[in-house]
Amino acid sequence: HGGSGIFSTPNTQSPSTAMDNLGKAGKKVLNAIAQTPKAIQTQVAQVTQSTTPLSPSKPAQPSSTQGSSSSQSAAKPITLLVIQSDDYDWQAIFQTSKLADGRPIAVVQCGWEDILVNADAYSRHRISVTIRKNKRPFPASLNKSGNVSALSITIKPDFCLIRNEVYMPHADYRNLLYGLMFAGVPSVNSLQSIYMFCERPIVQGELNRVARELGRDMFPIVEQSYFNNHSALMYGNSFPAVVKIGAAHAGVGKMRIIDHHHMEDFRSVLAMTEGKYCTVEPFLDGEFDLRIQKIGQHYRAFKRMSLSGTWKTNTGSSHLEQIPCTEKYQIWADKASQFFGGLDILTVDALHCRDSGQERILEVNGTSSGLAPDFADEDNVHIRELVLEKMNLLFC
Repeated sequence: HGGSGIFSTPNTQSPSTAMDNLGKAGKKVLNAIAQTPKAIQTQVAQVTQSTTPLSPSKPAQPSSTQGSSSSQSAAKPITLLVIQSDDYDWQAIFQTSKLADGRPIAVVQCGWEDILVNADAYSRHRISVTIRKNKRPFPASLNKSGNVSALSITIKPDFCLIRNEVYMPHADYRNLLYGLMFAGVPSVNSLQSIYMFCERPIVQGELNRVARELGRDMFPIVEQSYFNNHSALMYGNSFPAVVKIGAAHAGVGKMRIIDHHHMEDFRSVLAMTEGKYCTVEPFLDGEFDLRIQKIGQHYRAFKRMSLSGTWKTNTGSSHLEQIPCTEKYQIWADKASQFFGGLDILTVDALHCRDSGQERILEVNGTSSGLAPDFADEDNVHIRELVLEKMNLLFC
């Protein structure tokens, strides 16, 4: 302040006048410097008084814009991907369902053959699933284009319900399963258990473990042998026998062998399967099949009588009858539900032997277990409630 006046003072002034002017200018500078802190304090006080302080006991309330954004976020649907190409309509089954916090559920149903999967470890969504158009409409909340004839949509599934096999003789969808596992998508049944069920010897290994733990009287499994290829096939148990090639289901890849001569013939055929493994077990003449079903904490037991006359009692026409689920059957199902970290949906298949009247556990089926037609609607509701329970634990 005043500095420019000092250096602009004309040189024509007398020395005494110049000294007086310098003294007056200096006093103004000193006064200005002395007053500056007070002016600043006054301005700060004025700003402070004009600002309403926040009460520590009352946190700041979000603006109306923030509240609107929050409510929109809360209303965003959870995306449920259902892998089932069968004639069940999961959009209808979940039609009135919501999460415990009120969020809606957008259900997308398709088969393995309808999807493409890509996943990464660095983006916010981690996974994208492109679903080709199939016989079911896309949910309106996920079809951003609004085009009802859209050929595909891309979703980011929050949860999966898988009800179809991943690995079959005519199709192998394990690469799709790997993508879901890569992204860590939660599922019923768990993706890890579905992966383990791709190969039957792994499941049989769990059955063998429980039989050793409980004893064969409480957990009577069939006496099965494993051979990694045709060169290892040296069967030493009783005949007739049943051979099963690879991981096939529903009677596929299964033969009855009468004696060791027939086994030699089969061995030459197995050599043509490019190194496939096989299992062999004594043939049991079954009067009827047993199926014990467990969905969450709900049990059923069925007796299945073959009407087609084939020795493969689980194929062809049959008569299905619901029977009481005894404590013994529940133990079988409970032990199987502990396989591979836990199975939410499973069935235990057993055989009631015609001659001895004994029961033998043949196998355990996982997430793709079929439902009895007369009880399918009710059991699908049990599956829905199971999925809702899992989703509420994760997202609410």
